[in-house]
Amino acid sequence: MISADYLAQLQALLPSGLAWGRQVGGALTRLLTAWADEFARVDLRCADLIAEADPRTTHEMLADWERVAGLPDVCVTVEQTIEQRRAALVSKLTSTGGQSRQYFIALAEALGYVGATIDEFSMLTCNDDCNDSMYGVDAHFAWRLNLSTATSVFQMACNSDCNSALQSWGDDAIECRISRLKPAHTTVLFAYL
Repeated sequence: MISADYLAQLQALLPSGLAWGRQVGGALTRLLTAWADEFARVDLRCADLIAEADPRTTHEMLADWERVAGLPDVCVTVEQTIEQRRAALVSKLTSTGGQSRQYFIALAEALGYVGATIDEFSMLTCNDDCNDSMYGVDAHFAWRLNLSTATSVFQMACNSDCNSALQSWGDDAIECRISRLKPAHTTVLFAYL
């Protein structure tokens, strides 16, 4: 509602009589106009509160939403925009998690690693082929996430520091995120192919 609507409502609540004048510019009308302006301001703030109650549209309460959801994630090491923070919040609140291969492959693809695969290991038994790899009992609890090196290989350049590695690879963001979400009893290995 706008201020004029509130003014009309306040004037309608006044008793009838000469002492309760409703003329424009009168003292009582000016007093009621001040109240109507405040009611209209509060009304607009209430509408803002409805938008703030939705994590997809929050702005003023984004920090409170993030605190409740445990964000920002320790795996995020760069400054994020408001839209990225909202997307992370919505993702955190709506994700159901998972332990399947498909869940972790989809997570890797969402982080930019299209074509990621997972290898699982098992202990060599008497029934296995002689050319199979020999893994121990602990291999049951390990798995390898194979990621493309197209976005994660860094090579030394002519203007690099002398102490820089000739070549390095890895992505701390995906390794942190996968390591935090993996089943607790497993060990995840990262292969950049």
